[in-house]
Amino acid sequence: MRQVMEYDGTSLAALTAAPRGSRSGDRLTWFALFQNVSGFFVHPVGLEVLVDHSSLDISRWGVSRVFYNGQYYRDMVQLESAYVQGRVSVEKLRKAPRDGDFSSMKPRAAPAAPFPLQYEPQGPRYSIRNNHVVFQAWSFAFGVSVNTGLRLFDVRHKGERIAYEISVQEALSVYGSNCPGGMSTRYMDGSFGIGRYASPLVRGVDCPYSATYLDVHYLAHAEVSRTRRSALCIFEQNTGSPLRRHYSNLQSLYYGGLVNSALVLRSIATVGNYDYVWDFVFYQNGAVEGRVQATGYTSSSFLHGDGLRYGNRVWEHTLGTIHTHSVNYKVDLDVGGVKNSLVAQDMVFEITRAPWSLEQQIERPQLTKKVLDTEDQAAFRLQEKMPRYIYFAADSKNKWGHQRGYRIQVTSSAGEHVPEASSMERAISWARYQLAVTRRKEEEPTSTSIYNQNDPWTPTVAFANFIDNETITNEDLVAWISAGFLHIPHSEDIPNTVTVGNSVGFLLRPYNYYDLDPSIYSQDGVFFTSEQDVTACETNPIACLPKTASCLPNLPPFTYDGFKNISRL
Repeated sequence: MRQVMEYDGTSLAALTAAPRGSRSGDRLTWFALFQNVSGFFVHPVGLEVLVDHSSLDISRWGVSRVFYNGQYYRDMVQLESAYVQGRVSVEKLRKAPRDGDFSSMKPRAAPAAPFPLQYEPQGPRYSIRNNHVVFQAWSFAFGVSVNTGLRLFDVRHKGERIAYEISVQEALSVYGSNCPGGMSTRYMDGSFGIGRYASPLVRGVDCPYSATYLDVHYLAHAEVSRTRRSALCIFEQNTGSPLRRHYSNLQSLYYGGLVNSALVLRSIATVGNYDYVWDFVFYQNGAVEGRVQATGYTSSSFLHGDGLRYGNRVWEHTLGTIHTHSVNYKVDLDVGGVKNSLVAQDMVFEITRAPWSLEQQIERPQLTKKVLDTEDQAAFRLQEKMPRYIYFAADSKNKWGHQRGYRIQVTSSAGEHVPEASSMERAISWARYQLAVTRRKEEEPTSTSIYNQNDPWTPTVAFANFIDNETITNEDLVAWISAGFLHIPHSEDIPNTVTVGNSVGFLLRPYNYYDLDPSIYSQDGVFFTSEQDVTACETNPIACLPKTASCLPNLPPFTYDGFKNISRL
């Protein structure tokens, strides 16, 4: 190690694979070694060791297998012997500087003009009291689970409850590689603690500079609670596009529009190499969005042999390994009350004759509709075609005679799911489904368990058991939503992965829930005609902005104490 890797006793860092073994009762962990520099996740050295830690007597722990540069050895003694005899294929590494060189996130350019800022000209339009938020027609309570992270309760719009609970359940990554640590990694982040690893947020980068920053308190791996400063942020965001608009240049001349200004609740969890940006977004039309963006460092393996079957080469000895990301949400909707049904709508082309000319054929889209009566009908496999419109329907109707509903719209580009023949698949069986709707039960509060990571072969919670063909018509229902994406790392993932294109999640959208779009009552609306003075404030509030928003915002000073009291457990 000294001769090949310039090891000095501190220059190597390790990542552990999980689960820890291959069958129930195992306590065997692969340790993959990297150069101990900034961004070490992309500096593999080619050495990995399998540690047997099954004994309660630490002195009996030991290395049971060794991997180096494509070859397996019985133990370190055998590797050393083969090395001395010149029978080891050696890849001598250049020692990386402490800043990581190519993996450093230090900017390669000097600062220039500051980036655009967002602020509220007359202060925030939302209010926070303890953990309760009010924003225009919205109100909700928020919290952070030490295991699963961000969650909402009692979500209301215009005073009426939309959802009892919306919460993150799990984040899963399944890796491929031709190195043992990489090929055996199936990280279930809830086991490590998505909420526990909520990052301190950097003002102006992780969230807008003028956002409201809140602390998170948690109890984990200690007898006293800890505080993570500024680990949540709340802000109203102008998305930069209209929520709706129309420019009329036929018949009457007018413009009507509404800025798409939405409230965002955000937490960013750094679990090992990956950073997950968790958002819940509240729109003025009554829609709620749950989304996650992935950034941070990609995990990597040492490039050797047929490594390019499992990813792309991203540096001299670094293979960016293929992996999937899957996240699971619990959405306990209460649409017009707790008794709901699940309805699917889509379209088919109806081929008919034109009534006014029977010799003319017309292909016209026609609505299809089906009530999904059972849990089996409401469980849609990952790659299965799912109806474009699926909604929770109330037993009440709107003014026009339609069942009031909230539509579930999933945004996902997930990779393949682990084959169900796998001995550990039941532990992550929630990922079989892009959407599954079940009857709400107190004994089914979560789709997984923190214990599933270390014993996935006998899982504490197997989500597949939730789906047992029970009737779901006019019942208290829960939607379990899975979204994800396939990540094949590439050279642009160096130094680390960007959020652009790596966002997945879901939308809850009112569907005949109201008699018309509730955002028409927003005070942000703009409307003027060709006969009006569009520069007058009483006609067009946007015309007042040069005066009402002309002063520079009174921004608080930048502070950051995210490196204080860090637990390295």
